Amino acid sequence: MPAYHSSLMIPDTRLVGNMALLPVKTQFKGPARGDGLDSDIIEEAIYYFKANVFFKNYEIKNEADRTLIYITLYISECLKKLQKCSSRNQGEKEMYTLGITNFPIPGEPGFPLNAMYVKPSNKQEEETMRAYLQQLRQETGLRLCERVFDPQTDKPSKWWLCFVKKQFMNKSLSAPGQ
Repeated sequence: MPAYHSSLMIPDTRLVGNMALLPVKTQFKGPARGDGLDSDIIEEAIYYFKANVFFKNYEIKNEADRTLIYITLYISECLKKLQKCSSRNQGEKEMYTLGITNFPIPGEPGFPLNAMYVKPSNKQEEETMRAYLQQLRQETGLRLCERVFDPQTDKPSKWWLCFVKKQFMNKSLSAPGQ
């Protein structure tokens, strides 16, 4: 069975590096405004996460797949944090902190996928990429809390936390030991 790929790539999609800068339904400020969208890359990544996380290899078919890969790896980082949370409120605080914490972008030392991503070509593109990734991180964390925490018990779902130990493509966005 092949991995799931993004279906959101359209011909005039703006690129930042070699990543697609796709519109996102979000309440956070950033370069990706997508008000009125039915679905976006974050929804797609969360929906396909449980299937894609088992793949050790992933063929990139378009630039939107690079965005999907980044969000999938970020979801894994989120789940590591959420397994230690006892309530949705605590989880949302952890996700906010993780979303705004300083993180490496493609081309910087510490970014685990430098072989697959192109370094931003100038300072403006670098700032756009950092803002876009931060916006994706914040919105992904918020949406993941909606899915992971049971509204009745306010506890994290074991059906999400069972994926904490899985590593998509044998990669992690965090440094070893974190």
